[in-house]
Amino acid sequence: MTKQKSSLYIFSITLVATLGGLLFGYDTAVISGAEKSVQSYLIDGLGLSSFIHGATISSALIGCIIGGLLSGYFSSAYGRKKSLIIAAVLFLLSALGSAYPEILFFTPAEPTIGLLIAFNIYRIIGGIGVGLASAIVPIYIGEIAPAHIRGRLVSFNQFAIIFGMLVVYFVNWGIASGQSLEWINEIGWRYMFASEAIPALLFCIFLFFVPETPRYLALKKDDEGALSILSKINGTAAAKSILRDIKESVNVSTEKLSVFAYGKMVIAIGILLSVFQQFVGINVALYYAPRIFESMGAAKDASMLQTIVMGLVNVIFTVIAIMTVDKLGRKPLLIVGSIGMAIGMFGVAGLAFANIIGISTLLFIVVYTASFMISWGPVCWVLISEIFPNRIRGQAVAIAVAAQWAANYLVSSTYPMMMEFSGGMTYGIYGIMSVLSAIFVWKFVPETKGKSLEQMEKLWQVPSAKNSKAI
Repeated sequence: MTKQKSSLYIFSITLVATLGGLLFGYDTAVISGAEKSVQSYLIDGLGLSSFIHGATISSALIGCIIGGLLSGYFSSAYGRKKSLIIAAVLFLLSALGSAYPEILFFTPAEPTIGLLIAFNIYRIIGGIGVGLASAIVPIYIGEIAPAHIRGRLVSFNQFAIIFGMLVVYFVNWGIASGQSLEWINEIGWRYMFASEAIPALLFCIFLFFVPETPRYLALKKDDEGALSILSKINGTAAAKSILRDIKESVNVSTEKLSVFAYGKMVIAIGILLSVFQQFVGINVALYYAPRIFESMGAAKDASMLQTIVMGLVNVIFTVIAIMTVDKLGRKPLLIVGSIGMAIGMFGVAGLAFANIIGISTLLFIVVYTASFMISWGPVCWVLISEIFPNRIRGQAVAIAVAAQWAANYLVSSTYPMMMEFSGGMTYGIYGIMSVLSAIFVWKFVPETKGKSLEQMEKLWQVPSAKNSKAI
């Protein structure tokens, strides 16, 4: 296969895989446009508390935690490709069920506790799909991609996530534009959720045309299949050398393997990368974006438009990250991004304490989100996909992703209550977390730019040896 055909082949596979990222973004952001309508239709109509409101808006995150935990088992038992097909089916079920939750248990289409429970169940089903996709898509791309462009290709997943969010911002705005608030609260929010069925169906279909990853095939002793895929990606000569390295990394021991076989440090770093990505408060800006802008004095349509502007900023700075992650490295981008996020959040916090609401607040939010999108958004997923050794990657990524979604749920579900207490304090806490994330990366996270997945394993051999001696 020529170099041009090889590049096209890699790009085509990556494009299909990143549809999972697009659905990840679509599913998590669709709630931003429907959030107030869901509150009006299902929460306020039943006289429920702000805690129930926060829990309902964040209910998909419970599924994300479950999906993250299950991803290790699914990706190891059924493979990366089949696991993504399962995620696609879950996305489709969630899209239709969230739009018409009365289908479940044949609940009447009117505000009742039963309808609220059915809605949450379908959102959790979608969350399981998101949890699976968020863990397995980076693994899939990371195990397919050549080392010199792996960071860029895995970062495309973050671009797809943000693009999915931007698409749904336009979809939500298009549905709501020109319509009465009563219509949106009764019908419009259903159309917002149902729109996800289209990309979910396309993802499911296209997955049947991509291969399984060569590293998973090698783990399952299918050397011929692994060599075939590696040859299409890297050329025949390089493929044989890469397969030899893969086989050495997966056959170092025949004993039962623990996720801590390479030491606890690599697992701790993976978990903390995931937790910091959420504790800086990014999903508050994503889930509650229209409400934040409305609190700044924007009308309904204007708040939707400002959310789209923020989405465009996210896409632009994610593209910058894609173009620089394999040149500048992972650590510099993370540290610079953390500093930018801290400036943005402390700025918003200061304005909130001063009770100043206006364009300056929007500017600090843009600084914050741009800083996240150029750093922690894509680079965290790149590191999670590549720092773990081959033989424990599925299990280790599952733990890290589950921790990420648990942190996401904690931040998102507590946001409404924290804002009722003090907006300045809330944003100030996210600013402090941004500072701590910079210190963590500087002190503990290794640089992985340009290293093969098999070379990465050597980073953890010393702690592994120490642990084995202690035992």
